[in-house]
Amino acid sequence: MKQLIIDCGATKADWCVVVNKTTRNVRTPGFNLVQTPEEKLNEIIGEAAAQIGPGVEDIHLYAAGLLEKPAVDFGRWFPGASIEYASDMLGAARAVCGHNPGIAAILGTGANTCEYDGKNMGWKVDCGGFILGDEGSGAVLGKLFLTDFIKNYMPEELLKEVKETYPELNYLYIVRKVYGGEAPARFLGGFAPFILERYGKYEYVRNLVEGNFRNLFEKTLKQYKPLPVGVVGGFGYASREILREMGKTYGVTFSKFLATPAEGLVEFHAL
Repeated sequence: MKQLIIDCGATKADWCVVVNKTTRNVRTPGFNLVQTPEEKLNEIIGEAAAQIGPGVEDIHLYAAGLLEKPAVDFGRWFPGASIEYASDMLGAARAVCGHNPGIAAILGTGANTCEYDGKNMGWKVDCGGFILGDEGSGAVLGKLFLTDFIKNYMPEELLKEVKETYPELNYLYIVRKVYGGEAPARFLGGFAPFILERYGKYEYVRNLVEGNFRNLFEKTLKQYKPLPVGVVGGFGYASREILREMGKTYGVTFSKFLATPAEGLVEFHAL
């Protein structure tokens, strides 16, 4: 059987082709089935389908913004395939918890969490997006960082590093990207690697990073049952040691960290 597991977030989409336990990955830009323009959506899906080829029989689609069956029919590109449409949150839960109860957390460009009983998603704290919430995400960290940058509210040496690394950055450029850009969350989250690289160098950066995660613990994770927390997402994976250490203060135990859910989902669907 030729199986296709799709995990799609705001920044990237991973298309994992599984044939007789052998996997092959295709990566495309991310998309949101509610927000991404149809023309762009068709372009991305068509690009992936061309690389994957014919013969797909079974598809599991996990995508950001997917609350119900999308208007776009993936059967157009993969005729005859059985298709499961599910949220990226369910995909994250299956990837890090498998068939066991736990708390699943997506910590990438955006952030999202839920309780999981080993089969279904349960109660969840609404994430709110990077404007109203998404505490603990890369986009929120980037937002906090750029807020201070435009106000010159950071150490002079760090301010110099930012300007040298991102010479295009100025007030007008930032405002246009955030308020009029095609993918503002992706733009903001793009600063997360630069920030994390300086976590041990500047007290300002350490306080910024830990403050972002502190809000995640206090406003979100503390509301759940005391179950192990599994984390999916490149930003969460890169910050795993920080999260583990901070978790001790809040009595939160982390069970697993995955940069992407693909490995966990392949294992889940193989059982």
